[in-house]
Amino acid sequence: MSFPKPFYRWRPHPWHGLSPGDEAPGIVQAYIEITPFDTVKYEIDKITGYLRIDRPQSTSSRPPMLYGFIPRTFCSERVAALNPEGKRGDGDPLDICVICERPVSHADIVLDAKVIGGLPMIDNDEADDKIIAVLKNDHAHAHIEDISELPAVYVERLMHYFNTYKMAVGQLPSLAVKEVYDRSHALRVIEASLADYRDEYGD
Repeated sequence: MSFPKPFYRWRPHPWHGLSPGDEAPGIVQAYIEITPFDTVKYEIDKITGYLRIDRPQSTSSRPPMLYGFIPRTFCSERVAALNPEGKRGDGDPLDICVICERPVSHADIVLDAKVIGGLPMIDNDEADDKIIAVLKNDHAHAHIEDISELPAVYVERLMHYFNTYKMAVGQLPSLAVKEVYDRSHALRVIEASLADYRDEYGD
């Protein structure tokens, strides 16, 4: 029996064992943690690589699109330097939101996504940028090259989600996302996160 090359005898760690993609930073491989159908916030367990329940959402807010991260990225000094209000990176892989015309209800998947922009989010003085992308071969959105071509309602939904997803009932939001950046800046953020990863973990 012959095996494909490369062949993983064991499941690789989604953050450290998968590739960001041969065409990064323009087209990246993304690992998806949560979907628009999830009322629970799942997050990768950094030790085991399995999905862990971070918290049940306390409000009705749900992610408006697929949400995960780009493997072998790390948000540290270089990423923070690109965010004017960031004093440091958040120490996590770089987040990504992926737009897809068809409903995808299953997380713990990988996909190829075309980068079109991003959100410069700050959480407790930490740069916590969210890259925005479209599914590479999506029938409705694959033609989009920059976030300026995206219908405004998509951006509004993303901003609403990230402004409310950490809210506790009866409390005011602690985050504020007020703008977006274009594809060229998003590519610089991804390149910075790849370099931060190499500094922290090596090649």
